[in-house]
Amino acid sequence: MANSLVGWMRGGLAMVNIVASYFFGGISGSASADTASLGSILIPMMVDQGYDADFSTAVTITSSCEGLLVPPSHNMVIYCTTAGGISVGALFMAGYLPGALLALSLMVGSYIISVKRNYPKGDKFSFKGFLKQLGTSFWALAAILIVVVGVVGGVFTATESAFIYKGLNWKGVWHALESCIDTLAIVLILISLSGAFGYCLTNLHVPAKAAALITGVSSNPVVIALLINLILLVLGMIMDMAPIILIATPILLPVATSIGISPIQFGIMVVLNCGIGLLTPPVGAVLFIGSAVAKRPMEKVVRATLPFYLCMLIALLLITFIPQISLWLPSVFGYAV
Repeated sequence: MANSLVGWMRGGLAMVNIVASYFFGGISGSASADTASLGSILIPMMVDQGYDADFSTAVTITSSCEGLLVPPSHNMVIYCTTAGGISVGALFMAGYLPGALLALSLMVGSYIISVKRNYPKGDKFSFKGFLKQLGTSFWALAAILIVVVGVVGGVFTATESAFIYKGLNWKGVWHALESCIDTLAIVLILISLSGAFGYCLTNLHVPAKAAALITGVSSNPVVIALLINLILLVLGMIMDMAPIILIATPILLPVATSIGISPIQFGIMVVLNCGIGLLTPPVGAVLFIGSAVAKRPMEKVVRATLPFYLCMLIALLLITFIPQISLWLPSVFGYAV
């Protein structure tokens, strides 16, 4: 489906990689899963067609962060639980346009590099071929609708939709439960302990002190917003995503709301900042996974990723300073923003 849509462009397979990650994000909600699954298919395919291996890996790992913004993202659920009083449905709705913006910025960067290096084009665009692939991919693409109607409306879950393709039976349910229980236990423990941690922070007046420290640097809302992003980016370099959300949200959310940033918009900012952190050494989990899948040295992958860091930072700044990118869709669906 992605190939029929954007494969005709210069650097077509890079564009396919980025668009496929957006679609895949509506199924997995995980950057690691995106990199491991799509990367194992698309990186060798791109290399076979003449793309540089490090460039192919960089495209794969950066585009995987779209899955963090596109529902159903479990990190959004963690944020809503930590922030308290935030609608999961509203945050899910808020993620679609920022995810598309991130994809667009990465596509622009990929196109510029592809033109410079004269990477190949795919087959010419065919409307008939597009309709054929649309029909084939209908139920997979309907995952977006499934999330909106099922998860947000409480009718059914994204997992239950697997029965459409008959790819999940009761034996598979128990196997899936066994596979995810370790991760689920860790997340639940983190969430429960974050409650105690938040209680300690409140009693010690840490949020107020942190707010005073940040606002003491400057009273300019633009500078404060940039400082919040900088703090989250630095934390992303040294910590995993879930602990950052659990620890930083109670501290930085009051500061963000004090300068007029909506809790929903702030949630998107946190998720994207943490997503960039997954790609930065020394603790970039997705960076390590991408290097392992491609069998490329991490330092070479980081070097190839540098232009894409810039693309992601541009998307982050637009999301930070243009609230409607995050808030327009939730407001359309009637959520309070």
